[in-house]
Amino acid sequence: MITFSLSFVALILGYLFYGRFVAHMFGPDDRVTPAVAKADGLDYIVLPNWKVFMIQFLNIAGTGPIFGAIMGAKFGPVAYLWIVFGCIFAGATHDYLCGMLSMRHGGASLPELVGAYLGKTSKSIMLVFTVLLLIMVGTVFVYSPAEILHSIGGETMMWVGIIFVYYIIATMLPIDKIIGKIYPLFAFSLLFMAAALMIVLFVKMPHLPELWTNFYNMGKEAQPEKWTDAIFPALFITIACGAISGFHATQSPLMARCVKSEKMGRPIFYGAMITEGMVALIWATVSMWFFYGDPTPGYELISGAEKGFYTSAPAVVNLVCNDWLGVAGAILAMLGVVAAPITSGDTAFRSGRLIVSEWLKMDQRPIAKRLVICIPMFGVSIAMLIWQIENPDGFNTIWQYFGWSNQALSVFTLWTMTVYLVRNNKCYWVTLIPALFMTTVCSTFLFVSKQAFGLPSEVAYPMGIACFLIACVWFVLWYRKEAIRNS
Repeated sequence: MITFSLSFVALILGYLFYGRFVAHMFGPDDRVTPAVAKADGLDYIVLPNWKVFMIQFLNIAGTGPIFGAIMGAKFGPVAYLWIVFGCIFAGATHDYLCGMLSMRHGGASLPELVGAYLGKTSKSIMLVFTVLLLIMVGTVFVYSPAEILHSIGGETMMWVGIIFVYYIIATMLPIDKIIGKIYPLFAFSLLFMAAALMIVLFVKMPHLPELWTNFYNMGKEAQPEKWTDAIFPALFITIACGAISGFHATQSPLMARCVKSEKMGRPIFYGAMITEGMVALIWATVSMWFFYGDPTPGYELISGAEKGFYTSAPAVVNLVCNDWLGVAGAILAMLGVVAAPITSGDTAFRSGRLIVSEWLKMDQRPIAKRLVICIPMFGVSIAMLIWQIENPDGFNTIWQYFGWSNQALSVFTLWTMTVYLVRNNKCYWVTLIPALFMTTVCSTFLFVSKQAFGLPSEVAYPMGIACFLIACVWFVLWYRKEAIRNS
């Protein structure tokens, strides 16, 4: 519990000091924000600051900091380091600068920002890449909630249909009608669940592996015949939400259209990510007890527990919440594993609608024009869902591609922020270092993953290092060119 406690304090200090440094470096001022200048009663609406924070938190979180932390905890206490340092120096900085830069560009979506700083070719690639990623998010977050609801009653496909109807309504309506009203409630439930679990942890004070005595891949040691994932790069793909996630770059612009003052950027964008990191820390600690506690909490009866490290994340959530928090825990678990992914799905489709409408320069106030964009998106999602259902391993396949695509999106965002900071004579190191690191992570994972090239580690890792060196050389050459142009 010492590692957990120190990590939790580190996140708070990171917000208070590094978050303040990043905000000071960016320089928020009193200019009119898009929520005021472009108010349309649909997507550009001034919302109360507390509500914007809660919506932003739920938008970027969903079940990500829960499921990702549970799976990442299998690596051992090293997961704490990634959550803390990733959240403070990469994820929160990534979310804050993306939200603030969107405000400075009239509420622009990610592809527009990429195009402004990385060029038209990058914008075109990012447009297709981002929309496909958002459709994947909406698709993967349909079937699993439907399966859980099926266990309560009704057919799975009936629930799939109901969720899709909700998606259409939430995507089409003004942001303050459904999202603005129910999201704060779901966000509160996730925060309350995390806080309650933290209290139980401190009451029970379980004996957990500490970082200084278990600084290695505990999963591989415990089950070498099954657990083959290496800490690098697998940990940094597994724990995305809670450390850094490219999906957040599609969500920050949504709230950038609802913030009344730039000076609220740090508590909303940076603060929401730090809060997500806290939730991830709590669930990683709960899971550490589940996998490595001495003694273990006695969950031998869980379905699939005989498979050890392959115990499903939703099963862990349901078991822990029911056992620790009683009836309230069961309700919170249901909200967590059902409502949270659904809310991530509907904001994904909403982001997709706005990105495409910006590209087509199509006014979204007429309902007919919203349908022109939404119908093809939902059509692609339904086709993807049918393929997922018909293939035995369809969900895992889509999820693995989503995981890599998600982190690859963060790479584009970080490089975009770096170019902006360089051109505005600001401290570009705050995004350059995370950009180089995540470039190396994503390229190495692409080379080593069996779902991609599947190269031997003796080949994949040197190729990952080569990508890092190429990125360094590219930046130095570009930086010199910028310096000459501005001299």
